[in-house]
Amino acid sequence: MNTAAIPLPAWLEVVIIPILNIIMALIASGLIMLAIGVDPLEAVGIMIEGAFGSDYAIGYTLYYTTNFIFTGLAVAVAFHASLFNIGGEGQAYIAGLGVGLVFLAFDSVLPPLFLIPLGIVAAAFFGAAWAFIPAWLQAYRGSHIVITTIMFNFIASALMVYLLVNVLREPGQMSPESRAFAEAAWLPAMHEIFAWFGVKITRTPLNASIFLALLCSLFVWVYVWRTRWGYELRTAGQSEAAAVYAGIRPKTIIITTMCLSGALAGFVAVNEIMGVHHRIINNFTAGYGFTGIAVSLMGRNHPVGIIMASLLFGVLYQGGAELNFEIPKITREMVVAIQGLIILFSGALALMLRPWIVRLYLKIRPVNAVVDH
Repeated sequence: MNTAAIPLPAWLEVVIIPILNIIMALIASGLIMLAIGVDPLEAVGIMIEGAFGSDYAIGYTLYYTTNFIFTGLAVAVAFHASLFNIGGEGQAYIAGLGVGLVFLAFDSVLPPLFLIPLGIVAAAFFGAAWAFIPAWLQAYRGSHIVITTIMFNFIASALMVYLLVNVLREPGQMSPESRAFAEAAWLPAMHEIFAWFGVKITRTPLNASIFLALLCSLFVWVYVWRTRWGYELRTAGQSEAAAVYAGIRPKTIIITTMCLSGALAGFVAVNEIMGVHHRIINNFTAGYGFTGIAVSLMGRNHPVGIIMASLLFGVLYQGGAELNFEIPKITREMVVAIQGLIILFSGALALMLRPWIVRLYLKIRPVNAVVDH
């Protein structure tokens, strides 16, 4: 039986199968911990406590989660058009440059009511602009999007280093960073938002950009599955010949999809530059663009799955740091290895369990009902 051709409900594809893959990855990680003399149950307890044990821990977990949502959505949108955008890192980096240039120019003359929306628009525009060039090269010159987006990551990094060292660095400052923005350009932190309602929580990097991440998730769901443009995007991704026959222009789809993907990746700058650092700094992307690829694969390129996968990686980042502190045998490299196992089981081995899930599902529902679904 060809189980690959049998569709499954979204709750199985997006929720159950990824959870089973994660469980398998955790079992494999537990075996590694046993081999080095660490109790896996104790390690899991420390990790969960480190990620959710206090408002401080939750703040950091959700702060990491926010970045992963942005980059995961960026990869997912492109993937539905059969485009593999590996350039989220560079697109977020250039978006940070755009935000910084806007704030350096206008933070002394514009109020927050205009300055913050302008910064968000700048992040989207510069991220989209950096994705436009690889998109145009694929659409009109046949250059492969994977190669060009990887190259543009390095170009973005080199460009930012040059600008921060030679052009944007604050006079008298040795570090490669710009001057601090005026407070009018700062995105409200979550502890400040809670204070507006009389609730006191610990100060963390978590800020209002998490609401933007959730809005982007809703937007992607509506755009991809509930609009004509999303239908065209998915059609072109499934079959370019069918798209042309239906009057859809694949070149236009490539460019618009990549620009949208770049804009989503660019919102990492909203979280980092507007919400945390309040200046342009070197390497603020910290690998979020690459991790977004794993997040998207784990979340089955669906916004709900991406939010769940982003939260998981947020737990691994924050809880892993606590684990490294509490159990010296578990180094930072081992935490990265655990992340790698999760990526392996959720990405490369993502469909390993699907045939068994399909057979079990067919025992519950008749074949005809599944096909009709």
